[in-house]
Parts: sequence; structure tokens; C-alpha cells
Amino acid sequence: MSKYKSLRSERAGFSVLVEKKTVWITLILLILCAAVMVISTGLGSKWISPMSVIKVLMGEGEPMHQVIVEKLRLPRVITAVLVGASLAVAGAVLQGIIRNPLASPDVAGITEGASFGAVLFIFLFGGTVPIHWMPLASILGAVVVTGLLYVLSWKKGVDPLKLVLIGIGLSAAIKSVSYMLIIAGPMQLAERSLTFMTGSIYGVSMDKDVLTLLPWTAVLLGLTWLQARSVNIQALGDDVAQSAGARVQRQRLVLIALSVALAGAAVAIGGAIAFIGLMAPHMARKLVGSSFGSVLPVSALLGALILLLADLAARTLFLPRDVPAGVLTAAIGAPFFMYLLYRNRNRN
Repeated sequence: MSKYKSLRSERAGFSVLVEKKTVWITLILLILCAAVMVISTGLGSKWISPMSVIKVLMGEGEPMHQVIVEKLRLPRVITAVLVGASLAVAGAVLQGIIRNPLASPDVAGITEGASFGAVLFIFLFGGTVPIHWMPLASILGAVVVTGLLYVLSWKKGVDPLKLVLIGIGLSAAIKSVSYMLIIAGPMQLAERSLTFMTGSIYGVSMDKDVLTLLPWTAVLLGLTWLQARSVNIQALGDDVAQSAGARVQRQRLVLIALSVALAGAAVAIGGAIAFIGLMAPHMARKLVGSSFGSVLPVSALLGALILLLADLAARTLFLPRDVPAGVLTAAIGAPFFMYLLYRNRNRN
């Protein structure tokens, strides 16, 4: 047991067992994320050195650099971290409670549901209701799709394979309805809504986007990590969990609600960015094992890193064009999904 450290609070009612190896990997990923954030903030049509970026962050630096960093690039970098971490943790929770390695918010249709909620919000209330309410609209869209998915895949419990297949079908159906709304609406609706359909963090701002998403992400990630022990129990199967005294259905409902809320809030700002919720949890389990006390924070950092690198490549490799980050994550994630599908082809 010397390899592990117990983090518990009787007052808060939680206990998490964390491997010391996880602490080191988490620190390395934190440093790597910070380095990529600084480098990404400096890269673009105008190069700004890492030291100049750090000076701007400390309140110094040239006036032109301050404008570029604070107004244009830093909000985009922070948004990539928040969106990537939220999608990764949402995917990790889904894979744990459903016990299906193919599960993720985008594969299950939750991302498309959240995207539809955002598009509907713009269609009905664009310009009249503050944008701060958009995450709630996305979460509601994700909740409706999740409820429908749960009902359609239920057969004396949730059938993992049916859930994935029905999720893929629901995702396609919801996307077609979203496109119908875009076609029926004004041009400004089409321009903004297509951002959600492809997944892009282009044009985000600190006050409207970062400060809108930050409280949702901080609170939901914290609450999800406190439920790590529940995810561990759920991953053992219903029979084992019930014999251990767990309230399986109640825990599952809470965990699904947290996963849906994380995905919905992320999609409200970043759009339907695909496959981060699928890839990051698998990478995290390779690094730290299957304990969710370790998987969740490592997944969050890996998800943030994946989206940071994808967005950096999207806006620098094709200058002067700015390609949506969701295009690159899909290009990487689709082959990864097919590999997982092939590897788990004989799974019951």
C-alpha cells in the first residue's frame, strides 16, 4: 500500500485512493500543458517569443503583444483547456459506468444533442438572451438525448452495444434536424451555428466565452472527481456493486448527469468537437491504470493537451486559413474508433 496515498474527508463524505505514480504523471502533464499554452499563445501570423508571452501574462511586455495575447490568443488557449478537459472527463465517466470502451459523448449522441440545444438557443433567442445562458441550453439538449438514448437501449438494463449503435443513429438524426434549423434561419444563424456543427474555438473572447465556461467547468470537474469511488464501483458491474452496498441506480443517475453537464457546457462554447472523450480516457488508463481517482485528472489533462495541440495545428498549418479544431480531432479520432471497434468485435 506504500504505492498509494489516500485522500479522504469524512465531512464531505468522499474517499479517493491515488497511486503515487499518478501524482508524478499529473505533475508532468501539468507542466507540459503549461508549456504548450505558452508556446501556442506565441505562435501565429505574428511570432511572439515565450519570454514575451510570460512578460505579458505578468502585466508587462509591449503594447502590441498585450493586445495579441490578451485579446486574441489567450482566450482561445484557455477555452481549449476547459473544453478539452470537460469532454475527456465526460467520456471517462461514460466508459466507466456503461463499461463500454467505445462510449464517449460524441459517439453516444450526447455531443450532438448539446449542439442542437445551442443551435436552437441561437435560433430562438439569438441577440435577445445573454450568451451566459447558452451552456444551460446545451445541457438541456444533451439531457433530452441522453434520456431518449437510455430508454431505447434499455433491456433489463442498458445494453452497451445497443447504446453505442443507437447513439450513432441518434447523432445522425439530430445533426440533420440542426441543419434544417440552419437552412430555415437567417444567414447570421447559419454562420454561427456551423461553428457548433464542426467544432471550433475560433473567435472566443475572455468575457463572453471563457468567463461563461470557467465556473461550469470548475464546479462540474470538482464534483465529478469527488464521485471517483462511485465510478470505480460502477465499473465492477451491478451485481458486485449492489453486494458492496452501493445504490447503483442512484449513483448511475448522478454520474450520467455530471457527464452530460460537462459535455453540454463544453459544446456550448467549443461546438461538437469529436473523439476527445473517446481517446483521452484510453490514454489515461494506459498511463495510470483503471482507478478513476487517477483516471479522471489525467484524462482531463490529456483532453486539454489534445485540443490545445489540435487547435494550434489548425490555426498555424494552413495560414492564412483557420481550420476548425474539430476537423483535426475527427481525423485522428475516427481511425482510433475503428481500431477500438475491431479490437472489441467479439465482446459480448
